[in-house]
Amino acid sequence: MIKIENPEEGIRRIVLARPDRANAQNNRLLYDLDKALTDASRDPAVRVILLAAEGRHFSAGHDLADFDPHLADVDLRGVWGGFDQPAQEGYMAFEEEAYFGLCWRWRNIPKPLVAEVQGKVIAAGLMLVWICDLVVASEDATFTDPVVGAGFNGVEYFAHPWELGPRKAKEMLFTGQGLTAAAAERAGMVNRVVPRAELEAHCLELARSIAAMPPMGTRLAKMAVNAAQDEQGFYSALRHAMAIQHLAHAQQWALHGVSADPGAFDKIGAILKRGPLDD
Repeated sequence: MIKIENPEEGIRRIVLARPDRANAQNNRLLYDLDKALTDASRDPAVRVILLAAEGRHFSAGHDLADFDPHLADVDLRGVWGGFDQPAQEGYMAFEEEAYFGLCWRWRNIPKPLVAEVQGKVIAAGLMLVWICDLVVASEDATFTDPVVGAGFNGVEYFAHPWELGPRKAKEMLFTGQGLTAAAAERAGMVNRVVPRAELEAHCLELARSIAAMPPMGTRLAKMAVNAAQDEQGFYSALRHAMAIQHLAHAQQWALHGVSADPGAFDKIGAILKRGPLDD
């Protein structure tokens, strides 16, 4: 589900390779991605990492058709356990390990990480983009988090206000509609927007320029910027959002005996059909 490429000296390109499912994320993809990112981070020959995806779309989010909250067959990365506990106890443990825990781990990789994004980026797809240091998007890219339609506050790694600013974040969440690449660039979430045919070459050129910098310098620069964001309350805000999301899940367990209203996904599908806000 993951492909590893080394297009040039100092550059590692990690590719989501599940195009038949629009690179929707199941447990295997997430933990294969974690291994690939960890290996790249630990390899002294790698100076910059590109995160890309095969096919028309970067990622359609969590794969709800291939969903297993038990994590029985993966190499766990955090301290959480109890995934088989009933109702919210087990489900919270699963999300802390597989979603929030992995995202926070990736956000703090001490090497520059560049997202190469095309097509649709839906819900959990945003989390893979937002852990990257730079984002280059093709002109056809759209970014959407429709999960308020399911009664939740947003995806598990709740970086919306930091990526878009509070008002644009609220508009995205309240309506469920997303942003085009051009709107995301204006909001500061995307660094550059390029034609689809030029996306891979443009990202490689950007990676080449980063790889030419002293690795200690890029490492320290990333640490400094991340620390500034953390001092502004980034981590605390993420933790708060994660906690109240599990209030929403607990309500669904009480009402329906499952973590989400079974009828909510039809509502999300209708939201997605409306297209991005500025179309």
